[in-house]
Amino acid sequence: MSDLPAIDSVHVYAIPLRSRFRGITVREGVLVRGPVGWAEFCPFAEYDDREAANWLATTVEQACAGWPAPVRDRIPVNCTVPAVEPERAYEIVAASGCRTAKVKVADHPDALPEDLARVEAVRSALGPAGAVRVDANAVWDVDTAVRHIREIDRVAGGLEYVEQPCRTVEELAAVRRRVNVRIAADESIRRAEDPLRVAVAGAADIAVLKCTPLGGVRRALRVAEQAGLPCVVSSALETSVGLAAQLALAATLPELDFACGLGTMALFEGDVVAEPLRPRDGYLPVLTTAPAPEPHLLERYRHPDPERTAWWLERFHRVLDRLQV
Repeated sequence: MSDLPAIDSVHVYAIPLRSRFRGITVREGVLVRGPVGWAEFCPFAEYDDREAANWLATTVEQACAGWPAPVRDRIPVNCTVPAVEPERAYEIVAASGCRTAKVKVADHPDALPEDLARVEAVRSALGPAGAVRVDANAVWDVDTAVRHIREIDRVAGGLEYVEQPCRTVEELAAVRRRVNVRIAADESIRRAEDPLRVAVAGAADIAVLKCTPLGGVRRALRVAEQAGLPCVVSSALETSVGLAAQLALAATLPELDFACGLGTMALFEGDVVAEPLRPRDGYLPVLTTAPAPEPHLLERYRHPDPERTAWWLERFHRVLDRLQV
């Protein structure tokens, strides 16, 4: 990616989350402006520069090139339920307007009783016609996955699918052979050298795509074609600026049979845009460009720690240099 167009107006943000999610309580990242518009760079802190480069490629595409033309004008979405108490899980689903809920499970080694209670509350909030899916973030071994999936499927009154129950492709395939619930692959696709391997190994029924860590909308479309599976587009926990790229991917997929995991602004205490991308009646509108941050919101959520701000800026420029090699 040599000769990148100019990127300016670099802002480091820190926005609190309503509940702990993915082990964090504050979401951090960088917002930038390019010739096409605003974009976001927010790889999680534990990701090395190689992985972060894909996130930055998404940023550059959004800020400097734009996205392919959409084939639909709105996207069905699920609400996301963190590892919270059943009462809070019920409230989140009931207030969302969504007919599909994705529930975080396996938050710690002894989480099964909590998971069962949370999923039961979600089913109660959705009613019998709603769809419940769960995400284990690759923490179970095969036997644990099989046992827990069967129990969770029972209290859910039927799961739509289980996302990434185990870490490896081989483990996913083993679980899939032993349960009567669809298996969705997330990390096994976006962190793999060969996305097609998941399908060839019979490891998943559904591919979860996140264009941010895959390197942009165009790259993610190629991954979808290679995987050859029904796709769900999911957020990487971005502000509305970055979430717009995920919507652009969902809007350009040839087929979209499942609700997408793009209702994650409900997890944030605030946002940098005037009208956050929150679903209405279970849908989000497709945008042709990302919404622009409001100056007063950029200032409100400016990262308060100078050392952390310097860390993000140094990381951004270091990874940008890597892209230009």
